[in-house]
Amino acid sequence: MLEQYNFKEIEKKAQEDWEASQTFVSSDDAPNKFYVLSMFPYPSGKLHMGHVRNYAIGDVISRFKKLNGFNVMQPMGWDAFGLPAENAAIQNKTAPDKWTYANIDHMKQQLKQLGLGIDWKRELATCDPSYYRWEQWFFIKLYEKGLIYKKTSTVNWDPVDQTVLANEQVIDGRGWRSGAKVEKKEIPQFFMKITDYAEDLLEGLDELHDWPEQVKTMQKNWIGKSEGCEIKFQLEGSNGFITVFTTRPDTLMGATYLAIAPEHEISFQAAKKNESIKNFIEYCKQAGVSEEEFATKEKEGVFSGLYAIHPFTNEKIPIWVANYVLISYGDGAVMAVPAHDDRDYEFAKKYNLAVKQVIEGGDINDRAFTGEGKLVQSGEFNGLLNGDAKKFIPEKLESINKGKKKINFRLRDWGISRQRFWGCPIPMINCNKCGDVPVNEKDLPIKLPENIEIDNTGSPLKKMESFLKCKCPRCGSDAVRETDTLDTFFESSWYFARYASFDSKNSMLDSRVKYWLSVDYYIGGIEHAILHLLYSRFFNRLLFDFGLTHTKEPFKKLLTQGMVLKDGSKMSKSKGNTVDPQELIDNYGADTARLFIMFAAPAEQSLEWSDEGIEGSHRFVKKVWRLVFDYVKQETTKKELPSTTDKDIKNLRYKLHATIKKVTDDLERRTSFNTAISAIMELINTLQKIENSHKIDSPLKKKIIESVLIMLNPFIPHATKELWQHINNNTNIEDQKWPQFNEAALAQDEIKIVIQVNGKLRADMLISSDMEEETIKNNAKSIEAVKKFITSDDSIKKIIYVKEKLLNFVVN
Repeated sequence: MLEQYNFKEIEKKAQEDWEASQTFVSSDDAPNKFYVLSMFPYPSGKLHMGHVRNYAIGDVISRFKKLNGFNVMQPMGWDAFGLPAENAAIQNKTAPDKWTYANIDHMKQQLKQLGLGIDWKRELATCDPSYYRWEQWFFIKLYEKGLIYKKTSTVNWDPVDQTVLANEQVIDGRGWRSGAKVEKKEIPQFFMKITDYAEDLLEGLDELHDWPEQVKTMQKNWIGKSEGCEIKFQLEGSNGFITVFTTRPDTLMGATYLAIAPEHEISFQAAKKNESIKNFIEYCKQAGVSEEEFATKEKEGVFSGLYAIHPFTNEKIPIWVANYVLISYGDGAVMAVPAHDDRDYEFAKKYNLAVKQVIEGGDINDRAFTGEGKLVQSGEFNGLLNGDAKKFIPEKLESINKGKKKINFRLRDWGISRQRFWGCPIPMINCNKCGDVPVNEKDLPIKLPENIEIDNTGSPLKKMESFLKCKCPRCGSDAVRETDTLDTFFESSWYFARYASFDSKNSMLDSRVKYWLSVDYYIGGIEHAILHLLYSRFFNRLLFDFGLTHTKEPFKKLLTQGMVLKDGSKMSKSKGNTVDPQELIDNYGADTARLFIMFAAPAEQSLEWSDEGIEGSHRFVKKVWRLVFDYVKQETTKKELPSTTDKDIKNLRYKLHATIKKVTDDLERRTSFNTAISAIMELINTLQKIENSHKIDSPLKKKIIESVLIMLNPFIPHATKELWQHINNNTNIEDQKWPQFNEAALAQDEIKIVIQVNGKLRADMLISSDMEEETIKNNAKSIEAVKKFITSDDSIKKIIYVKEKLLNFVVN
């Protein structure tokens, strides 16, 4: 065995052995399955430290479970479609498919260099027609069931890039890439009916016992269930109505105006007769469409010239077109109660509209009163607590056919159309005679043209007659293909299921999903808490309803890892604070990188980069190497030292089994990887401390070293694999069983407890395991460091004893 730790040779040798032996290829029918999955990466071209952290966590769990006898699947794939690839292809003057596949090849080699135990035979890429043909097939099935539909909707439109922008891509009113002033535009798009599943998605969160509460709360808020009342306000001089939804029917008598969205049908009708309304609607088109922007923007509006009739008092209420009303919420109209709503108050004060207080208890001179209280100025409802009024007012409205109780959701249907090239083609055809018609299944997949260089003038699909022109599947007439592509979240919402049926050529999913799903352990960033995780939960329910899987929830346990920071902020090229994982692997080895990333901070918290931490992790790997080297050398040289005492042996055995118990619990239940590593470090320190002065029985020392190597294997798999073969020739550490702790070895004759006075540490004391509590208290009082704080027994107000841990004297 070489004395020096040569990580480059060791890691190369281990990785070649894993590949040759197919060590991490999983079986589809072995007992005791465990499915570990880290969110698949976008193939940007090179790994960043966030990737390293994400995949190191997944690999530690995977290897731990494999050592515990599980049939583990840990697959990998590529979230390959999307706008970033288009941008990069334009910048590099190449085709997005060439650019993407080259990046995949490079990043795959980097992941292998990290020593990840991946089942590479299951690898997939969402840009591969063999993958997206099945989502085209499923799209058609959903369309036929009415779960996908087409409608005209308001979007952020970049007039230069000729594409829809997500709200996050609009910066100061301009497109993030082109810099063009963004417009609101109405275009036809395909939508998925996620709102049909809102209640089920909400209720399902209660069953996710191993998900972070923060993530579940974020999803609950995004789904946004509201119990309230739908109220009909008749239009003056008309049989028409404006319908509003409110969670505050108790304030109905305080409604002094109605506010409608600029996109409301009544707004458009009023604009035909009023130039100022028309101009205001055009002005509003320049703003974004996100709820956040609506909440923070200055409240502006224009009087429509129309009035509504109050359902109880028959008073006229002015109707205003207002920029703070979302057309997508309810019916695009709100009942404005300035006295009891902050937004309405701000708007009313700006335009000198009436403010009528109907709940007593607050001053409305400077702001709205949103608290609880009794109703006033509310006719027959005067004196009711507003909580009771929320029940009685809807009942009264229902009795006169002017309203009813209703549950509303903040969640909107999912718009899945994107006006870009690099995405999955939507399998629809537009015929002048038949309208929108799905592609025949036998013609799937509808392939995206290959090797197409693109520019800034929009999707080339709109100009490619070879793609565009086709025959209508229904009537045979000349027709054109849909040129929009699918939102990339469509691909990432079911990839976890495809891994189970990765090579199925005749079906989207096959019977193997019943073995593998749900995913037992899912790892990814908190930034995916809403969209990806919510869409995946929705998509899995669709698969369930179509009989393609047997479980509604895709992920049993979720771990959301924190970011990797440097100098207190997230690593980014623009800040110049990035760390290249490749340089780290080249200079220190993958094991050092893995150990640092797992030891530096709890997995759920942000990790601050530290060069000193890297050096420290590297020293520890070399320390483990030296431990085994000295053991192997000692077995041949038989260095003479005094034998260990029975007490030392008992303490060492206790430390070994206590460490096994803690590390097992940290990895199995607590997901506390850093404390598991710390416990192993302490065990090594204890071993070496005793070994410095005494000869340790060879079988015991070997057992400790073997246990250390197996427990460290999930963290530093290359070094531990090599070291194992030096003490157990012709065997592989991956084939070993996780060490088991012995409860009998955890029984101690002597236990150290801490002694406190008024909660402050004053001494510690050894006690025997069978010592009486009264004896412990008396012995503690006689310790000099304690005795000086206790003037007499009468000065002791209380004695707190935590068995075998702590004794605290509370004194005057």
